[in-house]
Amino acid sequence: MQYRILGKTGLKVSAVGFGGIPIQRIDARGTRALMERLVEKGVNYIDTARGYTVSESYLGEALSGGLREKFILATKSMSRGYADMARDIGISLSNLRTDYIDLYQLHNIKSDADFELAFSAEGAVAAIQDAIRAGKVGHLGATAHSVDSFERLLSYPEIETIMFPYNIVESQGEALMERAAAQNVGVIAMKPLAGGNITDGTLAMRYILQNKTCTLAIPGMATLEEIEQNTAAAEQDGPLTPEELAACEAIRAGLSGNFCRRCGYCAPCTVGIDIPGIFTLENYLKHYDLADWARSRYESQTARAGDCIGCGKCEARCPYELPIREKLKGVAKAFGA
Repeated sequence: MQYRILGKTGLKVSAVGFGGIPIQRIDARGTRALMERLVEKGVNYIDTARGYTVSESYLGEALSGGLREKFILATKSMSRGYADMARDIGISLSNLRTDYIDLYQLHNIKSDADFELAFSAEGAVAAIQDAIRAGKVGHLGATAHSVDSFERLLSYPEIETIMFPYNIVESQGEALMERAAAQNVGVIAMKPLAGGNITDGTLAMRYILQNKTCTLAIPGMATLEEIEQNTAAAEQDGPLTPEELAACEAIRAGLSGNFCRRCGYCAPCTVGIDIPGIFTLENYLKHYDLADWARSRYESQTARAGDCIGCGKCEARCPYELPIREKLKGVAKAFGA
């Protein structure tokens, strides 16, 4: 296993971490088996979230009895105000059965309102900082899905880590990753398998780990086989072979005409559809075996794919020329609305 320093935190993390979304579909006992194998493979970083339903609770039960100290534990919350974030930190500590969380993150921060409230005196950042002073949390990070949010986060010196989509297909954050590295901000690659669209986990991880501005990748894993495949990449440190480079190009070619990179340039939608968010939920429905969770999140959207009026403004703004209107029809059919 390769290890790297996670930016300002100073934490020494495994180059491949554990993404906690998929364990929603197993149970605490199955999660315990995964944790034991992660220790054997040298993985020492776990990512979860308040929004991942039972994920925190499963991990809390699985890590009890001596495994908690083997891992750097990270979670996150969508709360933006002080009281809500303070409450969520308390819930996370309880769910995870621990008195200390190594990294607490602002989850998917994106709008002006998000930034203004979260970084205000009455905001979520202040709540996390108070938890740090109280010894309940170690470090402060954030996650983002658009380059605009990524860039904006780099202007806040209190942010120690940023999680952002990065994989064989999604390279839109590379310039900002270099800036982050120059500022000693740890970069965590989410969506390393492009939302389940890339099936070769070893190749996907090999590609990401070649970029030293990325500290670690956190593929979601729910089976021992996935752990073996994803960690195999961190046992190699040479350059990509010509065959691997060709395989990467083939993956790009296969996904280029129909894959949403969540850049956000399609926004704003005339009727308020969160287009990148909707497509992400479709991936969870199709590739992660998380139908109930994806449907619940989809139903909570204020505007759904079926609300599209076909104006085409989003397609005119999309730099990848995706057939967004047709894709939204497919999402509406998949979710039934």
